[in-house]
Amino acid sequence: MKFIYWLGPGLKIKRWLVAGLIGIFMISVSISYYLLRFNIVNSNLTGVLLGLAGLGLFLFSFKQGIISILDFVYYPATLTGKNGNNRLNKKIYDKKFLSRGPRIVVIGGGTGLSILLRGLKLFTSNITAIVTVTDDGGGSGKLREDLGMLPPGDIRNCILALADVEPIMEQLLQHRFKNGELKGQSFGNLLIASMNDISGNFEEAIRKISDVLAVTGKVLPVTLKDVTLYAELKNGEIIRGESNIPIKSLELNSPIESIFIKPKNAKAISEAIDAIDNADLVLLGPGSLYTSVIPNLLVGNIKESLNRTRALKIYITNVMTQPGETDNYTVYEHVDALLRHWSNAPIDYVVANTGKISDAVGKKYGTEGAEVIRLTQEDREKLRAKGIKLITEDLIEIKENYVRHDAVKLSKIIIDLVLQWKVANDRNRIIDYFYIKEIMKR
Repeated sequence: MKFIYWLGPGLKIKRWLVAGLIGIFMISVSISYYLLRFNIVNSNLTGVLLGLAGLGLFLFSFKQGIISILDFVYYPATLTGKNGNNRLNKKIYDKKFLSRGPRIVVIGGGTGLSILLRGLKLFTSNITAIVTVTDDGGGSGKLREDLGMLPPGDIRNCILALADVEPIMEQLLQHRFKNGELKGQSFGNLLIASMNDISGNFEEAIRKISDVLAVTGKVLPVTLKDVTLYAELKNGEIIRGESNIPIKSLELNSPIESIFIKPKNAKAISEAIDAIDNADLVLLGPGSLYTSVIPNLLVGNIKESLNRTRALKIYITNVMTQPGETDNYTVYEHVDALLRHWSNAPIDYVVANTGKISDAVGKKYGTEGAEVIRLTQEDREKLRAKGIKLITEDLIEIKENYVRHDAVKLSKIIIDLVLQWKVANDRNRIIDYFYIKEIMKR
């Protein structure tokens, strides 16, 4: 087992080491011939001693060379210093480390998805974000209407979450114009629109921008079809357009009963299906339940691939309720909404927050009609009856009075779950002990 692991993929040093040893042996045979011919070595004992001395010198030199390489590459030991090579060290080390991480597919949209991606990329580079394309409001909606392209906003946020860019570049791509005809539009959206025009294909445009920004993993639109989101309220009213749904729900004082898309025959892109089929883990959420998470499930082939994949499946609930979407929803009511749109969903785990917020922050959100999502004893019992395991933790992080998931803490929980699952269920595959050992340090 250890020998097989030693030969496994990595920095590709071992194959060249073996080739080098063979080369040294061949040169040694050639040299020994001439040493004997010219009587420089006139006894077997002298030859053996010279051979042992040469081997010892080689092994000592090789060991010291490896130590020197590790001192350069192993960034945790040097990261606290001010050496100019530290960023390079970190990139070299992380590329090797992260490439061994689990294959994770994240399905959703909105701010919640991009926040989670920023945490996950610290633990694996094998990430595929499948992003909803039903947004029809704000700058994305305007570009969608004017240029006939898919809405770029959620995809832009996911690309930036996974990108390796300088802070100033991120500020530039997130910059919104304050005046003129471009007022409210972000530079990143315009960049995607320009690349889409050059490429003539939205999927190809996203791929090229991802390459330019050194994105960890992949960001994919769930479909290339121009789809529109509809909601049926409990009073029977049909609402057209993602941005209108929460507004009309509040105006009519009628909760959302279900959602659907048109055209109904919209198919998922093949790369998204392949990612789900080959995943170790599929994450749903966090994000707006009815306008970011569930819309992806309505695209053809997505639910079928989720039912087919052997991957672990986890749903992450939001921290706060959303006015016009999930008013007064508990944790189980979020899950129930998923099940109404994806019957017999094979969800393995639900991750829910149990943390609290301060009175001041609670008052701010309360004026907007939002509150921390409750987890009741009845919720726990209903999830247990469905065979869904519940993971709870204080996952709240507050920045500038905005409540968000603690991306790093949430990502650690997720990685721990998938590693446990791999050990228990993937016995036919070689477990990457190096990755598991290093993940414990982070």
